[in-house]
Amino acid sequence: MTRLRIKEFDKDHVTIQWDANPNADSYRIYWADKDTLVMKYKILSETKETEYTLKRSTHVSHYLKVASVSGGQEISISSVLKTSIGKTFHEQLEKLSRGLMVVKRQKGIFLAWRLMKDEVSGYSSTGLTGTDFIVYKNGELLTTVTDSTNFVDEEGTSEDQYSIGVLKDGALVERTKEMCAFRSGANYIDLPLKRPSDGVTPAGEVYTYHANDMSVGDVDGDGEYEYFVKWDPSNSKDVSQKGYTGNCFIDCYKLEGRLLWRLDMGVNIRSGAHYTQFMVYDFNGDGKAEMAVKTAPGTKVIYYDEEGKVEKEAYITMPDNDIDGGYTNQDDYRFSAEDYYEHLVTVFMNWHNHSMVIDKTWPQTLEECFGIEKRYRYPLRREDAIKLVDYFLDVYAPSRSERIELRHFEGFIIDGPEYLTMFSGSGEELETILFPYTREDDGLLWGDYSMRRIEPANRVDRFLSGVAYLDGERPYLIVCRGYYTRTTVVAYDFFENRFREYFNIDSGHVRMNNPFMDNAHGGAGSDPVYGRLAGQGNHSLSTADVDGDGYQEIIYGAAVIDHDGSLLYSSYDYLPDGTYAKLGHGDAMHVADINPDRPGLEIFQVFEGAKHAPYGYALRDAETGEVIFGEYAETDLGRCMVGDVSPKVRGLQTWVTKMQSVKGEVLPAKLLGTNFSIRWLPDMSTQIIDGVDLFGSHAGVINDNTHGIIFAPEGVATNNGTKGNPCLVADIFGDWREELLIRKSDSSAIRIFFNTDLTNHKLYTLMHDIQYRTGIAWQNNCYNQPCYPKFYFASDTDWEYVL
Repeated sequence: MTRLRIKEFDKDHVTIQWDANPNADSYRIYWADKDTLVMKYKILSETKETEYTLKRSTHVSHYLKVASVSGGQEISISSVLKTSIGKTFHEQLEKLSRGLMVVKRQKGIFLAWRLMKDEVSGYSSTGLTGTDFIVYKNGELLTTVTDSTNFVDEEGTSEDQYSIGVLKDGALVERTKEMCAFRSGANYIDLPLKRPSDGVTPAGEVYTYHANDMSVGDVDGDGEYEYFVKWDPSNSKDVSQKGYTGNCFIDCYKLEGRLLWRLDMGVNIRSGAHYTQFMVYDFNGDGKAEMAVKTAPGTKVIYYDEEGKVEKEAYITMPDNDIDGGYTNQDDYRFSAEDYYEHLVTVFMNWHNHSMVIDKTWPQTLEECFGIEKRYRYPLRREDAIKLVDYFLDVYAPSRSERIELRHFEGFIIDGPEYLTMFSGSGEELETILFPYTREDDGLLWGDYSMRRIEPANRVDRFLSGVAYLDGERPYLIVCRGYYTRTTVVAYDFFENRFREYFNIDSGHVRMNNPFMDNAHGGAGSDPVYGRLAGQGNHSLSTADVDGDGYQEIIYGAAVIDHDGSLLYSSYDYLPDGTYAKLGHGDAMHVADINPDRPGLEIFQVFEGAKHAPYGYALRDAETGEVIFGEYAETDLGRCMVGDVSPKVRGLQTWVTKMQSVKGEVLPAKLLGTNFSIRWLPDMSTQIIDGVDLFGSHAGVINDNTHGIIFAPEGVATNNGTKGNPCLVADIFGDWREELLIRKSDSSAIRIFFNTDLTNHKLYTLMHDIQYRTGIAWQNNCYNQPCYPKFYFASDTDWEYVL
């Protein structure tokens, strides 16, 4: 067969041609996004024609080859045709400083700095090429660095001052300020914190505060990151747990510890992993980061002066309709046990007016719901409703589960306004709007009363947020409510300093025959288009370009929402008995180029449906949802992880109950933890952060399958109970390696740890990879997950394909 040639080439397609083979019956077209030695090309089509049009964006190169087929057998195959670039996305990237780190080592001084993405011009066998650097010591030229972005001055001392010069085409175009080694004299720097005061709940319980999740953003446009720290009270709750909580706070700090402003979420935002996700990003493109978060009446900003004293306070602006309706920022919507009792009385008295009762979807009487003989006439009189409430609380609910204590149900917010607010980097309120989807009720429609464990205000108050480049160039805010029995997702742009809806998705509720005795997790939502989204979401989400069009999608657990708001797919498969079922909800998910020799990205995920889910875990094709390998399980397997922890094995390893290769082969390597990961070592392999903060005493360790325990910091503690998370893992300084941001045990500071081993790999800062950068933004979602760049990142990275 003669070589392939391009007939037509455009931004969104390429047409290839070849000469006819007189011995061929047909031709198979193969495609890949890379041409590695063992790439498994994807068969796109088989045709009798001698041309084919690939309908894919040409913002990246495509690799094509054609095989001649005779009698079903391939008799020859062409050489590979690599297409050129025909489309360019101008991604909004942060204008960062060099992020110079100067760290005292046991012998000498370690330096690391950033390479920017737009400074890359090519690649070598060990990294990227482009801009080179000069190291200055005490004002004098010390050395030139071309093959990395770090250096060790073995003769250096803590008194020496260093700066970095930037060389472009041999000319010096930039020079950083001079810096001495960190005052700690070790591989960390402390970010001092101002801990909120202790408090007392309405039930008389005393609570204290500890630093929790973090994010970063450049709020003043100087190229340096500021640090957003969420404070959790000691009585923060999972959304399924009863009890009052203290207020949640979010602080914004300069690195030296100056507190710029504090957001007090107020009493009407409950504290816990599922309630407050704070998205820090430059949403309006002005070079300064904003923060978007769910708010409520009583949320206020506290501003501090340079001496750390309160300068002023300002409540968020409530919509006029709410003010006219009598709502104020002094309202307290938290339910006491007595409030909840009265709430139930009202619900029962109005049972006959419920839309699901009127249309006969639900039973006409509460007695029928509870499985007892009818006792009362409807509409219920108050005294009859009280009797039924007593029966529900004291007889029916305990019969479902002995763990139910609805007589003591308190601390939840199931009424009152809910808002979405965008704050500027200086803490100023830019706009407050109504939260896109309301509760509707206390969870009755959401299935909170239907399961064996009755849990009011649980599924209804599950929130997620994210950031996605839906147009391939600019960041959009993603705001979500629900993932078990209803999924709602709204995308906003904030390009003009106001919320503008980009798309709006609602799966509708999974319909129940009886809201007090049913399983709403298995069905589809009521919406004819988006109903298949219901029940597929996780405790987090991911954003990535899974279909190769240059636009990011929203990976919502076992489903993917396309960049335009359409449903790309929702994954279902067959149970052992042949039943077709959704893959469903899971606690952990990883989206990355897990298998570099297979086109596109992959998703590795666990599913907690146990015997009701087709898989306990699975590796799937991110574009189609097709399962590559997986395993059925009759129990919830908990969490999972991926990473290059066995560098001699090609691809990222995956593990839940056993270590496996990208082909599903069981590896003899030690099974590592699944809490969190970090890119810590100079060889670009993956390390695991394995620590559980049960009592604030376990700091966690960094380990892998090659070195064992690499680093075990002291005097620090992880977060989020059994999840054992640091406050943040991100590439915030220096070279491409990630830093470990973890709270001191007493929460007096965030301790930021750096690795000071030399690396010969030259790579731009990971914060200039938009899949990674948006991942840092959504890392603080409920069950914190690590994020990944859009290219294959491992000890055997293919540098030609680092985008």
